[in-house]
Amino acid sequence: MEYLHIFWEVSVGYLNWFLGQLTFRTSDGLWGNYFYFLLLVSLVFFGLEWIKPWRKDQPKFRLDFWLDAFYMFFNFFLFSIIAFAGLAQVGVQFLSDVLGYFNIENIVAIQVGSLPAGVQLLLLFVVKDFIEWLIHRLLHWSPRLWEFHKVHHSVKQMGFAAHLRFHWMENVIYKSLEYIPLAMIGFSLTDFFLVHAIAIAIGHWNHANFNVNIGLLKYVFNHPAMHIWHHAKHLPEDRQAGVNFGLSLSMWDYLFGTSYVPENGRDIELGFPEDDNFPSDFIHQNLHGFGVKKK
Repeated sequence: MEYLHIFWEVSVGYLNWFLGQLTFRTSDGLWGNYFYFLLLVSLVFFGLEWIKPWRKDQPKFRLDFWLDAFYMFFNFFLFSIIAFAGLAQVGVQFLSDVLGYFNIENIVAIQVGSLPAGVQLLLLFVVKDFIEWLIHRLLHWSPRLWEFHKVHHSVKQMGFAAHLRFHWMENVIYKSLEYIPLAMIGFSLTDFFLVHAIAIAIGHWNHANFNVNIGLLKYVFNHPAMHIWHHAKHLPEDRQAGVNFGLSLSMWDYLFGTSYVPENGRDIELGFPEDDNFPSDFIHQNLHGFGVKKK
C-alpha cells in the first residue's frame, strides 16, 4: 500500500506541477518553464525550416508533422502524468528500501557538491550525454530493444519534431539506466533546467530541416549533416549495428569509432529495412515491441 500511495501522490503532484507550468504558477516566467520552453524552441526551429530549408523539396508541413508534434508533448508531459512520474518514484523508493535492508543509506560514490555550480552543470551535461550515448548504442545492439527504437527510426521526412518521436518504453529505459550512475556521482544541483534545455535545443537542431556549417565544432557537437546518417535506411554491411549515436555530443562517436559521414546525406532515404510494414499510427507504434501486430 505504501508504493501505491507514493504512486498516487507523485502522479497528482506532477499533474499539479504541469498545470502550474501552463499558468506560470510553478516558475518565474519562461525560465524554468519546460512547457513554454519546448514550445518556444519548437517554433524557432519550425521558422528556420520554413525560411531556410536544408531539403528544399520537402513539404513545409512534412510527412507525419502532426504525429511528431503530438509525440513531443506526449513523451515530454502526458506520459509522466499518466504513469511515469509515479512509477519512477516507486522505483526510487524500492531501491532505497533495498539499500536500507543492507544498511546502505545512499549510493553516492563521488561528491561534486563542493564544485562551482557552472562546473557541476558542465560535468552533468557531459556525463549524462555519455551515459545516453551508451544507452543509445544498446538500443541498436539489442534485438529486443531495437523493436522499441524502431519507432524513432520510422521517420521518413526529417524535421525538428522527429527529435521526440520515440516509443514510451525508451523513457523507461533511458531514465532507469541513467538513474544509478548519476545518483552515484552525487550531483547537488537543484535545478537541471539549463542542462536539459541545451540538450533539447541541440536535439531539435539535429533533426531539423535546417543546417549550417559549424566548422571544427562538428567534432564536438552533433549536427544535422551527421545525424541524418544515423537515420539512413541503407548502411554498409559493416555498419548494420548503427552509426552516429551521439545525442548532444558527436565526440563520443569520433572517440570510439562509430562516426560515419561519407558524403552529403541531405537527400538520402530514411528509415530502416522492411519499414514499409511498420505501423503509421500512434497507438500501434506504441504497442510495437510487445508482440501486438498491426491489423
